[in-house]
Amino acid sequence: MTGIDLKALITELADTIAAHADELTALDRAIGDGDHGLNMKRGFEAVRAETAALAEKPLPEALKAIGTKLVMTVGGASGPLFGTLFMTLGKELPAEPDRAELAAALAKSIDAVAARGKSQAGQKTMLDVLYPVQCAVAEGKSADEVAAAADAAAEATKPMKAIRGRASFLGDRSIGHMDPGARSAALITRAIAETLEPSA
Repeated sequence: MTGIDLKALITELADTIAAHADELTALDRAIGDGDHGLNMKRGFEAVRAETAALAEKPLPEALKAIGTKLVMTVGGASGPLFGTLFMTLGKELPAEPDRAELAAALAKSIDAVAARGKSQAGQKTMLDVLYPVQCAVAEGKSADEVAAAADAAAEATKPMKAIRGRASFLGDRSIGHMDPGARSAALITRAIAETLEPSA
């Protein structure tokens, strides 16, 4: 993970969320309040607006700044949760992390998200993608394999019954729908993976 191109990373994240904003909104309309796509797009566009300044920072400081911006601009529950993920990564990662350091930092960051959201794996949330992603990283999987694991994990939230978040109010009616936060986590994972290890 040495020599990460922060400009490319931020651009890929913002482009990916913008391209899928309508999809995320549709997913959230089914089991939430229908604003997830718009909120996530607003947050990552705010990050994009500060690309030049962020790209000059060391990786840990840039990640903390991205997390802070997401907390301030995304709104709803997603801002604090995704913000916590990036801020904790920034706190835990060295400037040029190796894979073991990334896996360890991811584990602590995901646990911080779980604590912030008072949730755990199996409750139809972004955690159901983030924990499998961390396992894939720790197992030495390639970037493509990590992204594929994230996509599969998001798909696997469909048959789950929501236990946490607004979707939990629907009870059994939440079954059969992909969790929008899980889908966002998968999109973010793929954007990062493709920036770190571009496809041939």
